[in-house]
Amino acid sequence: MNFTEFMLNENLQKGIDDAGYVSCTPVQEQVLKVSQEGRDLYVQSQTGTGKTAAYLISIVNELLSREDSKGKKALILVPTRELAVQVQEESDKLCRHTGLVSSSFYGGVGYDKQVAALKGGVDILIGTPGRVIDLQLGGQMKMDDVAFLVVDEADRMFDMGFYPDLRTLIKVLPAPEKRQTMLFSATLNSYVKNLAWEYTRNPAEVTIEAENITVDEIDQILFHVSSSDKMKLLLGTIAREKPESLIIFANTKKTCEIISKRLKLNGTESEYIIGDLPQKKRLAIMDKFKAGTIRCLVATDVAARGIDVNDLAMVINYDLPNEAENYVHRIGRTARAGKSGKAYTFCSEQDVYSLPAIERYIEKSIPSQVASEEMFVEDKSNGVYIKLDSYHESYNDKSEYGKKKQREYDERNGKKSRGKGRYSSKNEKAGKDYKRDRRVFTKDEEDKLANMTTEERMKIYREKFGGESNNRRANSGSHDSDKRRTNGSRNGSRKNKVNKRSFTNPKPVSNKVSKPVEKKSLFARVKAFFGGKK
Repeated sequence: MNFTEFMLNENLQKGIDDAGYVSCTPVQEQVLKVSQEGRDLYVQSQTGTGKTAAYLISIVNELLSREDSKGKKALILVPTRELAVQVQEESDKLCRHTGLVSSSFYGGVGYDKQVAALKGGVDILIGTPGRVIDLQLGGQMKMDDVAFLVVDEADRMFDMGFYPDLRTLIKVLPAPEKRQTMLFSATLNSYVKNLAWEYTRNPAEVTIEAENITVDEIDQILFHVSSSDKMKLLLGTIAREKPESLIIFANTKKTCEIISKRLKLNGTESEYIIGDLPQKKRLAIMDKFKAGTIRCLVATDVAARGIDVNDLAMVINYDLPNEAENYVHRIGRTARAGKSGKAYTFCSEQDVYSLPAIERYIEKSIPSQVASEEMFVEDKSNGVYIKLDSYHESYNDKSEYGKKKQREYDERNGKKSRGKGRYSSKNEKAGKDYKRDRRVFTKDEEDKLANMTTEERMKIYREKFGGESNNRRANSGSHDSDKRRTNGSRNGSRKNKVNKRSFTNPKPVSNKVSKPVEKKSLFARVKAFFGGKK
């Protein structure tokens, strides 16, 4: 069905034509049909289905066409700053000939420009819950004239802890019968259902099946690879495929940094997106990626939510996601609006335990093969110490205790990469060749693996790599062991309190500690202590 069949406002139709939209996606067709009836909506739809344009076109058309909407506003709530910016960009394109003004409001930046925009008049308010609440409490953002409410990616809102903020905001809006409400979510969990039940009026439910959009059109391949070979396989994949644009997903912020910096050391320009980055830098990176200045972006699931890039060539799952739904969210970014795409997944001995849940969720087995020797490319960053910016920012503590923790971290990681290991720079300078014995599968095992069930593959993996898992985890790029040691004891831990007190008062309690104490039983130590006393 084409947009021209909906008899939309003439000026809005010009913006739609300028944006190059002709045929409606399924979610756009359903949303436009229901919204023109004035009903509330409750929509289950994945990212990449065209839902942003669906609710924007509906809202703009209603603002322009309905007599009772003159002078009214629309409020669009989104979970992330990046998504707020992207929705505004889309809205600006569609509203180019209408005279309606859109503006986005989010944290991490100053209030001055946002307050100035409100004073100048804004018809479509797009924002994250925290900043919208701040502006509303400060009296700069009036809510009494909001006639349209959209909650986008509602499930992610709840995952990020915005549920109380959403309830706070919705309570200060006009009553449900005085506004049109649209809820969009990739999954219809209990929180989303409660929100719909409490704050909408008999909503129409629209469901777009995820499998038809994010799985079937994507060329998926899963590579079985040892965790210590992931970087070499990544370099080999990029060199072989030469994707014009690529997003690499990792499970932790530290892994994202390490991957990006190791790629740069190997001559591949890349940037990483994590939640700790300053907003200005995040937006600058996204602008470069969209413009094609950089072709490779490394991201976590949360930071990548809302990234909308047209014609993304490839997605690589460097780590298998811990949640099955996130696999669909990740790979769906490379098959927008019915286009095809490629999604490669690296499955190591540490990742394989997440595989069964993913394959059950997508209701199919992911085509798999064992990464062979010719797929690897030498990692020039091997043995190079990677300084983690996010860690240093989070430990920006100038106190003596903070400096001590920083030194401990640097020493611990320095020994890992520069110390006595067989990949140390000292050994490399000596001209020694320390090629690791690759424990790859035999040809017979490769043939068997291709026809095995997930459970059978897991069994083979445990037999093949089970003994290496802990050692490789310690040497992998994720630094998970450091995270556990750093964060393992908190919130009232006696050990931490003692360490902190002893460092702030560095004088030793006694000088009689130079000799090691012989290990004795508790009874023997008590007897020795009191034995010579009368």
